[in-house]
Amino acid sequence: MATISLCMIVKNEEMHIKRCLDSIAGLVEEMIIVDTGSTDRTVEIASNYTSKVYSYPWKDDFSDARNYSFSRASMDYCMWMDADDILEEAEKEKFLRLKQSLSPDTDIVMMKYNTSFDEAGKPSFTYFRERWIRNCERYHWVGAVHEVIQTSGRIIYSDIAISHKKKGAGDPDRNLKIYRKMIADGKILEPRQQYYYGRELYYHRQYEEAVSVLEQFLNAEEGWVENKIEACSVCADCYNRMGQEQSALLSLLRSMSFDLPRAELCCEIGKYFLEHGNFQNAIYWYETALHAPENEYSGGFMQPDCHDYIPLMQLCVCYDRSGDRQKAKEYNERAGACKPYSQAYLYNQKYFDSL
Repeated sequence: MATISLCMIVKNEEMHIKRCLDSIAGLVEEMIIVDTGSTDRTVEIASNYTSKVYSYPWKDDFSDARNYSFSRASMDYCMWMDADDILEEAEKEKFLRLKQSLSPDTDIVMMKYNTSFDEAGKPSFTYFRERWIRNCERYHWVGAVHEVIQTSGRIIYSDIAISHKKKGAGDPDRNLKIYRKMIADGKILEPRQQYYYGRELYYHRQYEEAVSVLEQFLNAEEGWVENKIEACSVCADCYNRMGQEQSALLSLLRSMSFDLPRAELCCEIGKYFLEHGNFQNAIYWYETALHAPENEYSGGFMQPDCHDYIPLMQLCVCYDRSGDRQKAKEYNERAGACKPYSQAYLYNQKYFDSL
C-alpha cells in the first residue's frame, strides 16, 4: 500500500487548519506542517495532530517553502494541501482505495481541485492538480507565486477531489507585491509567471497593464496552450471593462487560434451577441458551447456549467426575445434538468406558466 506524507505550509490559519487536518486525519501516515511566521494559534492547533511542525522563514517564495516541506517527508508520496482545503467525507473511501491499489510505478497522481461552488454545493469551477508526488529529488516546486510541480514520469488521473473552501478574505495584495518585487529585482518572469502576473493585475483592476502583460505573453512562442486560451478570456474582460467591446470580441475569437473552441469562451461570445441583440449569432455560439468537447484532463480551468446549464439558460433567453416562447420554454426545462434548484430556472418556470 502506498504511504503518504501530508506536506503543508501555513501562516495565521487558525480559522482553517483544524477543519483541514480533521478531514485528512487517519488517511495519511505522516503530517508535515511548515509554519512561515504565524502570530495566532496555528502552531498550537497543528501540534495537536503531529509533532512534525517546523518553523521556516518566509522569503516571498511559495516554492521555496513547499520544497522545504517536501524535504522533511519520509513516506512514498508527498501530498500537498492548503489550510483552507478539505477532503470531503464522500471522497475518503476513494482515497483509501487508491492507496491500496496504486501501482508502485506511479510517479504522480492528479486529483480534481474544486475551488468554487453553486448554491447547492455543486462544483462550478474545477481543474486537475498534481496532488500525490513521488518522494524523490526529481520533483520539486517552481515559481515564487502560483507554484507548480513540473510533471513527468507515469501520471494517473483520479476522480478524487480536494475542495477549496476559504473562510473570510486573505491578503489580496500579497501575490502582486511578490511579482512587483521580482521585477524590481531584475528577475525575468518565465511564461507561466508572466501569465499569472497579468491575472494579478486584472484582479487589482489594473486593466491596461494587465492587457499589456497578457498580450506580450500571447505573442510569445512559449507558454502552455491552456494558459494562452485563458489569457484571451482575461484580456476580453479587461477590454470590456475599458469600454472596448470590439477588442473584447476579437480577443475571445483569438482563443481559437490555439485550440478547438472551449465551452467557456463560446458562452462569452454568445453573451456578446446576446447583449447586442444579435440573437441568431448568440444562438449559434451557445449551441456550439453545448457541443464543445469536454476535456477535463487538459489541465485547464473548467466551468462545468458552461457545457450545459449556462448555454441552455441563455438559449431560453435568446428564443424568448426572438418571440419563440415554446422553444424558450423547452430550453428552460432542459436547464432545470441540470439544476432543478436554480432560482433562474424556477423564475422562468413561473413566467412561462403565466403566459
